[in-house]
Amino acid sequence: MRTLKTKLTSLFLLLLTGAIGLAQDENNSQAFWVHEDVVKPSKVTDYESICKELTDNLKKHNIQEINVIVTNTVDDRYLWVSPITSMADIDKPVFASLRAKMGPQTFENIFNRMDECYDIEQDYIIHLDKKLTYMPDGITQTPEGENYRKFFYFHMTPTNRAVVRKNMEDITNLFASKGSKFYYRVYKSGFGTRGEFYMVAVAAKNATDYSERVTANNELLGDEWPKLYGELRQNLLKFEEYTGSMRPDMAYSPTK
Repeated sequence: MRTLKTKLTSLFLLLLTGAIGLAQDENNSQAFWVHEDVVKPSKVTDYESICKELTDNLKKHNIQEINVIVTNTVDDRYLWVSPITSMADIDKPVFASLRAKMGPQTFENIFNRMDECYDIEQDYIIHLDKKLTYMPDGITQTPEGENYRKFFYFHMTPTNRAVVRKNMEDITNLFASKGSKFYYRVYKSGFGTRGEFYMVAVAAKNATDYSERVTANNELLGDEWPKLYGELRQNLLKFEEYTGSMRPDMAYSPTK
C-alpha cells in the first residue's frame, strides 16, 4: 500500500486545472494523465461511496485547482483522467486548499479508507491523437447523454508501428469519405504504459444504441470496411475490448 504522501503525488496531482473539452486545441495531440484503481469486487460499493464523498467535498469548497473525469470498466477498474501540458504539471500542489479547508485528519481519512479498496493501482500517460480521431463536429470526451463506453486496445510492436498507424489512417479516411455518424477518439500509449498501443474510445447512450450504430455504420461503409479492419488486425500483437461507463457522479469541475 502506498503512503498518503505517495498517493497524493501519483494519484491526484493528475487532477489539473483546465477544461476537459478539446475542440479549441489546435495541436495534433493532447496528453492525459490516467490514474487507474483496480478495485476489489467486494469493495466496489465502499470505493464508490468514498469517491463520492471526495467529490462532495470538492464541490462544497469549490476547489479551483482540480478538474477531472472518471470512467469505470466492467472488470472494476476506475480511471481518473485529466489533461496535462507537461510532466512538470504533476508537481502542482492541487490538493493544498482542500486539505486546508477540510482539516488534515478528515482529509487523510478519505484516502486511507480508499486504499483499503484495492491492492493494485497504476499511473500512466496517454495522448489523444486528433489526426486519427473521427469526430467531425468537434472533439469532446463527454458527449452529452452518452455515458456508455466501448474501449478497444490495438497493441503493436515497435517494428510494425508505422504500418499499424497507416492502417488506422486508412480507416479514419474511410469513415470521413462516407460521412459516417459513428464517432470515436483515438489515444496513443505514452509514458508508464505496458507496451505500445492505440486505444479507441466510442461513446453511446447504452448498449442497444451502440449496437444499432455499429449495424448502420457497417451498412454504410460496405465491403471496404471489413477489408481495412482485417488488414489492421493482421498487424496487431494483441487486441482487447472493454465495456465501461462514464461516472459524472464522481467527476468534478469547479464553479467559476
